[in-house]
Amino acid sequence: MPYPVMLFAAGFGTRMGTLTAERPKPLIEVGGRALLDHALDLARAAKAPKIVVNAHYKAEQITAHLARQDVKVLHEKPDILDTGGGLKAARASLGAGPVFTLNTDAIWSRPNPLTLLAEMWEPQMDALLLCLPPAQAIGHAGAGDFTLADGRFRRGPGLVYSGAQLIRPEVLDGIPDRVFSMNAVWDILLTRGTLHGCTYPGAWCDVGHPGGITLAEDMLARHV
Repeated sequence: MPYPVMLFAAGFGTRMGTLTAERPKPLIEVGGRALLDHALDLARAAKAPKIVVNAHYKAEQITAHLARQDVKVLHEKPDILDTGGGLKAARASLGAGPVFTLNTDAIWSRPNPLTLLAEMWEPQMDALLLCLPPAQAIGHAGAGDFTLADGRFRRGPGLVYSGAQLIRPEVLDGIPDRVFSMNAVWDILLTRGTLHGCTYPGAWCDVGHPGGITLAEDMLARHV
């Protein structure tokens, strides 16, 4: 079934250097289109009944970009809320039941990551994270964030978190903080045994740094 989508677009984009001096990172273009628009394409193709975008840094540009679209923009002020706090603040706008969250600083090839997560979702899960082997994570440096072996999903080098997940937002209720990372939520779910992961079979590119733009455009050209 289709699920609502929360797109994270509030970050400062500091790794982008001068590229984010005058605009927020989600409006940086890859292949002639804003990163945010690439993410919106995925949400709409997954038939999301609701799409919510959070904004903080240069939020007025995000709002203007989405002005004539059926998208709810939540302006985080005076402080940025981080990923967990951002989702918590968006709960009323997203409605009940599981929701997708998706970072807007990556480019995907087929298949649609949101559709894949929905197909892999099972009732006993509280969150399902989409991950990649490091060799498939174009433009990403590091040994990975999680391991998946014998059906057990754990922290540790091995798989790179892609920035896409399907999660029951009520699991945030036990965290009293206003500002917090999704990592705090995942740690709780790991102790419960309800955090799960699956791997993405396609290509994915990290566009959190300037070099990622060219890498992503090259990836798109190869996977049209």
